[in-house]
Amino acid sequence: MPPRPRSPAASPPKPTSPGERLGLRSDWDYALHLPLHYIDETRITPIADLREARSALVQARVTQSEVAGSSRRQLRVQVADASGTLELRFFHFYPNWSRQYAPGKLLRILGEPRAGLFGMEMVHPACRVAAPDAPLPERLTPVYPAGAGIGQAWLRKAIAAARARLDMREWLPAELLRRLHLPDMAGTLDLLHAPPPGTPLASLEDRSHPAWQRVKFDELLAQQLAQQQARAKRTGLRAWPLVRRAGPDRLETRLLAALPFALTPDQQACAAEIAADLAQDRPMHRLLQGDVGSGKTVVAALAAAQAVDAGFQCALMAPTDILATQHLRKLADWLQPLGVRVAWLSGAQTKRERDAALKLAASGEAQLVVGTHAVIQDKVRFTRLGLAIVDEQHRFGVAQRLSLRAKGMDRGGDEVREPHLLMMSATPIPRTLAMAVFGDLDVSTIAHLPPGRSPVRTRVFAADKRDAVVQRVRELVAAGRQVYWVCPLVEDVAPTVAAMPAQRESGAPARGRTPRRNEMLELRAAEATFAELQAVLGEDAAQVGLLHGRLAAARKAQVMADFAAGRLRLLVATTVIEVGVDVPAATLMVIEHAERFGLSQLHQLRGRVGRGTDAAECLLLFTPPLSAMARERLQALRDSADGFVLAQKDLELRGPGELLGQRQSGLQALRHADLQTDAALLESAREAALWLLRHDPEAARQHLHRWLGGRLDWLAA
Repeated sequence: MPPRPRSPAASPPKPTSPGERLGLRSDWDYALHLPLHYIDETRITPIADLREARSALVQARVTQSEVAGSSRRQLRVQVADASGTLELRFFHFYPNWSRQYAPGKLLRILGEPRAGLFGMEMVHPACRVAAPDAPLPERLTPVYPAGAGIGQAWLRKAIAAARARLDMREWLPAELLRRLHLPDMAGTLDLLHAPPPGTPLASLEDRSHPAWQRVKFDELLAQQLAQQQARAKRTGLRAWPLVRRAGPDRLETRLLAALPFALTPDQQACAAEIAADLAQDRPMHRLLQGDVGSGKTVVAALAAAQAVDAGFQCALMAPTDILATQHLRKLADWLQPLGVRVAWLSGAQTKRERDAALKLAASGEAQLVVGTHAVIQDKVRFTRLGLAIVDEQHRFGVAQRLSLRAKGMDRGGDEVREPHLLMMSATPIPRTLAMAVFGDLDVSTIAHLPPGRSPVRTRVFAADKRDAVVQRVRELVAAGRQVYWVCPLVEDVAPTVAAMPAQRESGAPARGRTPRRNEMLELRAAEATFAELQAVLGEDAAQVGLLHGRLAAARKAQVMADFAAGRLRLLVATTVIEVGVDVPAATLMVIEHAERFGLSQLHQLRGRVGRGTDAAECLLLFTPPLSAMARERLQALRDSADGFVLAQKDLELRGPGELLGQRQSGLQALRHADLQTDAALLESAREAALWLLRHDPEAARQHLHRWLGGRLDWLAA
């Protein structure tokens, strides 16, 4: 039987041109593909004036040319002008180059000189035969970002052709440009692609030149326009209003009465904002953010209670089994005694368990469904999904969030109704980042921790103090306290004899990425640490547990249950415990190879302790020497416990990427602007976007088309 032809959808079409390999499709894509730096070919530099490591254009005649060397042959060409001599070296050349560089030929040579054994030399410069009176370029030569096999000559020609076809009409109001001291777009692109001699190159290459400010402003303006349009578009969508019932038997009222604590003012304010949104007939799209341990789950529980009370279902999706299990435990403890039917969906379930959960969700008997990615799989059906909650939203992609929303799409009469969407994040988002990437959402913030949380003392130790840290752990375990010990990855080389019995007890490993060999050699592995600490604790060895992402889900759940119940005193783990683990009795967190973690991740891990009333510590072990960035991270964590302060520092150190996860697909539009240095431009762009949409929608439309074309899908989620 002949092989089945592959569906066209099975793989994306391959780029058909060099430009497409760089993501350049429209003429505007080419015009906005801006140079990295420039070469000055507008003047000839005498050989005597050459300076090492400074590119220059030389015009000189060949005086000698020879192929030298035996094992490593090279073409050596001597050239001279009226001021001196220069040697050109070519290690890769064709035989006919000897004739091309024959004595007497006049060459124009562009390259970077360096000091050689016999004076200045250039290695593999760009050379061409020139007439004595050949004109020089009138502008600097741009050097563009390029990929393998894409030459600068091709790019320059393609970009020039694209620019010649463009409508360079200025769409932004002249008054706005004057107020911000920005040039017009036609002049901006002329200058950036072909600067005249005398243009200060430093301001072009560090992007502080007014032309660069115009480009960055326009880019940020396009993003802000897109976000405002996405927000406006959602006002035309419809959702089922989840109207709160009146009376003392309302589910939210009963939940608040049953809680063993009172809500903080921040929690109350966020719950009120969400409740007001849920009562509307347009879908809520709200981000609930708060520091580690700020109490976001109880706010989500109140939102779920409002949905259930209104006769609808609620689904909560979390990225890991551990986090989803913690939500299940808390929400079930709070809501099941009040008559709410809670179902659990996970990839680790048996077929029988899963079929039962699917049946409960599809029939509507399950009023709250909690789970992992399993919640969005094709077989999952809901009767009336009114609210979708996504925790740690930055760990999910756009498509995954859209899939969860699609589970609740319902046709009411002739129109489709969407579920309300609440996203949660325990990684506080700095203001500029929130404005740039989440500007289309409403944001609720829990800014303060609940009272009674114990401050966590953070200390930093070099690896040579590890024995003292181990001794501290031994003392705490002997005293009945609970401790986390976090390692960066799981070893997968042959286990030591001491580790083998523990591995047999740990259960079948879950499938996942096999760590690279260099990682395994560099970092202390979780299994080795587990075996070592068991040996150190001696008679208390049975109280040591091991938890990592490659364990089977059932084994993970059992280990966490044993630790939460106090049957395990020391938990050796990888970063699977970064979020969702809530064991108030744990008072010490040890993080090994702390220099390998990001600042926000370190803060999340530290947040696993200090959740009760007892004093807590976090000990950061590092292996010297520390890089400057690692030193700053550890210092920042030691100096501050405020997640908002640390998130801002993380943004400064690493940029926005890891704070956002796949929501940052929207940041692909930010090719030129920098959220850290261009905050003032971002503020101006936001104001301008609101003004244009209100007073000049055609200019807004043209500006969006110029910058983003059809690439607006990322705003949908």
